[in-house]
Amino acid sequence: QVQLVESGGGLAQAGGSLRLSCAASGSGFVLRAMDWYRQAPGKEREWVAGLASGGSTSYADSVKGRFTVSRDTPRNTVLLQMNSLKPEDTAVYYCHTVTGRIGIWGQGTQVTVSS
Repeated sequence: QVQLVESGGGLAQAGGSLRLSCAASGSGFVLRAMDWYRQAPGKEREWVAGLASGGSTSYADSVKGRFTVSRDTPRNTVLLQMNSLKPEDTAVYYCHTVTGRIGIWGQGTQVTVSS
């Protein structure tokens, strides 16, 4: 069974940085494509960034130029580097992938940015 485990959330000041990790585990599962989402209190979950299996990346306009998604292949992990953080980046961040047409979500990690 495939599982995704996120880490790296926490508290940062505006202008600071955090790096989130999403590690995949499961018999024979190789993480290739992944999306990051976030959900702020009282708001719907929104897509933040994506990493395609071929390595191309895409970003929501709100994070473009500040966030970078990358793959750590030996660790079967996808990273989300978040720079120039803003208070409006405060949310629970989730990683998501699809395997066998089944969507898998991580448990979420809290990111809080203080002004």
